[in-house]
Amino acid sequence: MARFPAPLRLIGKAILELGPSQLGLYGLYRLGLRSGYFRWQTSFVEQEPGGSSSRYALKPVLVTPSRQELNRIMGEAGYAGLLNQADEIVAGGVRLFGGELRRLDLQPPEPQRHWTAYELDGLPGGIDLKDFWEPARFGWVYTLGRAYYLSGEERYAEAFWGYTLEFMGANPPYMGLNWISAQEAAMRLIALVFAAQVFADSPQSSRERMEQLGWLVACHARRIPPTLVYALAQNNNHLLAEAAGLFTAGLALPNHPRSAGWRSAGWRWFNYGLQTQIQPEGAYTQHSTNYQRVMLQLALWMAAIAGTQQMEFPSTVQGKLQAATQWLIALLDPPSGGVPNLGPNDGAYFLPLTSCPFADYRPVLQAAALEFLDQPLAPAREWDEMSAWLVRAAKRSGQLEGSSKLEKRSVNATPLVLVNQQSESWAYLRAARFTSRPGHADQLHLDLWWQGMNIAQDAGTYLYNAPKPWGNSLARTAVHNTLTINGEDQMLPAGRFLWLDWANSRVLSRDQAAGDGTTCLVAEHDGYRRFGMTHRRSVEAQRNGNWIIEDRLIFSHPEQARRHLPARIRLHWLAPDWPWRSDLAEEQVAFELESPHGWMRLIIYLGQDVQTALKLEPLVVRAGEKLAGPGEAHPTWGWASPWYGAKIPALSLSVTASAFEPVTLISAWQLTEAGVVPPVNPPRGSPGFAPV
Repeated sequence: MARFPAPLRLIGKAILELGPSQLGLYGLYRLGLRSGYFRWQTSFVEQEPGGSSSRYALKPVLVTPSRQELNRIMGEAGYAGLLNQADEIVAGGVRLFGGELRRLDLQPPEPQRHWTAYELDGLPGGIDLKDFWEPARFGWVYTLGRAYYLSGEERYAEAFWGYTLEFMGANPPYMGLNWISAQEAAMRLIALVFAAQVFADSPQSSRERMEQLGWLVACHARRIPPTLVYALAQNNNHLLAEAAGLFTAGLALPNHPRSAGWRSAGWRWFNYGLQTQIQPEGAYTQHSTNYQRVMLQLALWMAAIAGTQQMEFPSTVQGKLQAATQWLIALLDPPSGGVPNLGPNDGAYFLPLTSCPFADYRPVLQAAALEFLDQPLAPAREWDEMSAWLVRAAKRSGQLEGSSKLEKRSVNATPLVLVNQQSESWAYLRAARFTSRPGHADQLHLDLWWQGMNIAQDAGTYLYNAPKPWGNSLARTAVHNTLTINGEDQMLPAGRFLWLDWANSRVLSRDQAAGDGTTCLVAEHDGYRRFGMTHRRSVEAQRNGNWIIEDRLIFSHPEQARRHLPARIRLHWLAPDWPWRSDLAEEQVAFELESPHGWMRLIIYLGQDVQTALKLEPLVVRAGEKLAGPGEAHPTWGWASPWYGAKIPALSLSVTASAFEPVTLISAWQLTEAGVVPPVNPPRGSPGFAPV
């Protein structure tokens, strides 16, 4: 593995790739911490509520859907599921990051310190901030609020007020872990404003309590502006969330003396963020499907509450949101609602206004399609509840029960997606040209989906902060479905979240249909230019339903490449944890996997351009332990993280070879009907292989 660079070299590379503006803004943030300016700015707490002042009177910001519409969308099963989730929260449990049930704990560790002290002196040992931040985001409020709105059961309102008063007692303004991040404060603020609206008619919501809630919203709004410079330095979801929080507070507290300023700043910075963070083709700046969903949810929230003020996004922002919606739709697997687990995935789900599971992207994409594209993604189903809450009625009224008119995925679209109609499978080839900080070293990673199953998958994230070998280790090249050279990452790791010497790709070919009826993509990246080598990958969707992936190691600078010979090349695939068997020969490797749809086969063999006989060294790893083949298993291999903080066993299938010349490795994915073992026919270009 590559070592972290020396400090001076790191600084020079960071200035070159991140730019002086971004680093300068971050420098101002550190100066504000060290000078005590931020501590001074956040030492003024809002005056306590009381008297006849109306400064903390909360105003509704959303047009709530009718109960009849919600009941029609959810049906009996959806309604019962919602109440079950709400009852779990009443009983003291919460499903964090879309995963397993945990205790709902709003008590940070003692003793409490001013939030700036943690930024200057570090965190208490042995903690992951996200374990404290996630329940304190109040994401569970949306479940309790929806359950109360539909059922009228007072236990849900009582639970909300109990938890909120507990939070207020345990987390006084600007003290403790839950005030470190202005983004966390903004997300909590929005949840509190939503709660104020849906619980307003409850007997539990006394005048005194509602004033306390308005005071708490104002305290959160005041936390955001002092450190907005940090959000501008990041220019990602931090800026969008904080701007949305300010705008929401400005609408919800119209009588507060700072209301107009919050509203104006929030609207200005939110539009700036969308204009600068969404690339022309629609990809989001954080190179993550999960964060792209967060961005769309924030935009939906802002469109909904701004619409009550007859405010619209500028046309340039509308165009960006249309492109971003189409980009994520292109990665949607319709049968499952899933998308590739691309880039950082910290489990964020900003507005869980749905009973669909965390991994189902259809609720957000249906709402975004209606709001930003003026047509539905799919026929009306259970995923439409989010649209009922966040999409204006005028846009929903034209929704038809028939199929969507949205354009179908095409090889000429961005992202790079190929569809194989014969086997009902599709693939996504990761090929990015970075203009903002990369999240994972994952160039030319390939995701493969077959009839609703992610059969060649991205491992995800697992944990940001953890003892070795974890701590964001699933961002490394070796766990992605791509080629690794000499055991090194495609880019230089300079910290848990920072990559330098960015690897950039270029698309060489997008053939809609080759002469034999196949479709093909070809791309390459320059992440191994330090070795004088280039990785080029072609992906073919064959008309018989199979897939052929060719990985070529090219000596782009032969003299430099020869100094690094032999080149140890490793081709890796991550498959689900299914029953398997293999034929681990030296010239080719065959893996058979038994999926719920039947047997499938992956064959890896040498291309015909190889002049020198090479020995392929196969390795099968599950949950960090070697199952077959020579060589050693790394503890992080053979895992998949479906949501933050969780990891489940997967099959790491790889071959390694020592190359003294340019070489091609071919992976043939053979898919078949359920219950039928794939026929033993050599894939195109193969010298033939023995049956498993």
